[in-house]
Amino acid sequence: MLRPTLIALLFSFAVLSQAFADDRPNFVLIYADDMGWKDVGYQGSDFYETPVIDALAKQGMAFSAGYACAGNCAPSRACMLSGQYTPRHHLYAVYSTNRGPKNEMRLNPIPNRDGLNPENYTLAEALKDAGYATGHFGKWHLSGKDGANPSKQGFDETYDSFGDGELKEGTETNKKGPPSDPKGVFTLTDKACAFIEKNRDRPFFCYLPHHAIHGPLQGQPKTVGHFEAKPKGENHKSVMYAACTYDLDESVGRLLKKLDELKLADKTMVIFTSDNGATPQSLQEPLRGNKGGYYEGGIREPFIIRWPGKIKPGRTCDVPVIQVDLYPTILDAAGISVPKDKVLDGESLMPLLTGKGQLERSAIFWHFPGYLNTAVTRGRPLDVRTGFRSRPVTVINKDHWKLHLYHEEWVLDGGSEKLPENGAVELYDLRKDIGERHDLAASNPEKRDELLADVLRWHESVGALIPTEPNPKYAPGPAKKGKGKKKK
Repeated sequence: MLRPTLIALLFSFAVLSQAFADDRPNFVLIYADDMGWKDVGYQGSDFYETPVIDALAKQGMAFSAGYACAGNCAPSRACMLSGQYTPRHHLYAVYSTNRGPKNEMRLNPIPNRDGLNPENYTLAEALKDAGYATGHFGKWHLSGKDGANPSKQGFDETYDSFGDGELKEGTETNKKGPPSDPKGVFTLTDKACAFIEKNRDRPFFCYLPHHAIHGPLQGQPKTVGHFEAKPKGENHKSVMYAACTYDLDESVGRLLKKLDELKLADKTMVIFTSDNGATPQSLQEPLRGNKGGYYEGGIREPFIIRWPGKIKPGRTCDVPVIQVDLYPTILDAAGISVPKDKVLDGESLMPLLTGKGQLERSAIFWHFPGYLNTAVTRGRPLDVRTGFRSRPVTVINKDHWKLHLYHEEWVLDGGSEKLPENGAVELYDLRKDIGERHDLAASNPEKRDELLADVLRWHESVGALIPTEPNPKYAPGPAKKGKGKKKK
């Protein structure tokens, strides 16, 4: 029979263990689809209204230089959930890197992997293995022939819908929902709220990747009517785009209200961001470009983190951060060690969030060794003519100095020996020129060569594949229509 003192000790240990478990923070990651940096009120939209997201920014830290990891959907999600840049998992684009008029491609692109390798240890798996309840509600877009469904990538619960019934796990599509539930924003949020309530007494990770505001755009009738009666802005004019954004914002408010009702807000880190920039329906001026490209309009995003009691409200940070940082940030906040065999390319943002330090790294990177069709606003002149959002490129942002290294000119037109006349490199000082209008590659060779050296070292460190094989079908001229897949 156990002695009373031993029983007391065991009881105390159990209580302490439970207290430790209960003290671990919860995480809610709300991920919009195709929401641009300028599409929220707190960053200057002149037509759209996002009162809930604006309030969230004031309650935590808003990163003015927060970035997605890629110019479109699937690679951004793969990077964020794996914590790794594209050269490590080889998911560079949606469907294919060979998209556009083939006669205008100077190189054969690096092939794309269709889905996130199930052997890649995701953020959800790390949290689940540490005792967290994990739930996914919404768009996945990482299955494919090379990938796996969310239930195989660390999520205890998974659900997807456009508001008109549950979709088969891993479904990839875009459509409208019922008029009262555009793009399923309220159904997905309600499912996430139910998951949160069910797991209120244990730590949880709720991943809520919405279908909004990806097309086809949709809004509640009352919301559409509100924006039809409102004067249009200079850059933002689309009533349906505004309505879809507003309804998404309303759904965010519904989730935050649930956290308040359950008295979980103070122990929950809420993250809001988006997978890539807006489509050309929503101009991002002063930013250049749109979804699919690697100018700022394609990758700079709303990026907010709220954690009451840990992050002082009303703070703005201009340090460049990127979504691969979320994996190490969440593990750090939860007190979970990174597995020894897991490579993470990001860095914990906790020093910035708590105001107790700075980041150690000097730069962040993007790598896209392929082609995407459909030109963007203020894209490269050649791309506008030939109909490309992006050609093969690697990009670095080092303390707001941004360099684009274009692989075609680098490989085929003399590389570093022919700079700057071959056009392989563009250089911008984003502190003075956020719109990337003034290329400094010729006038500031010292900074250009510094960042170029950084890019080449990074290529080697991550094993980045660069297309080097000339395309035998290259025959420049009028772009051939109908050769690229439907835009994603």
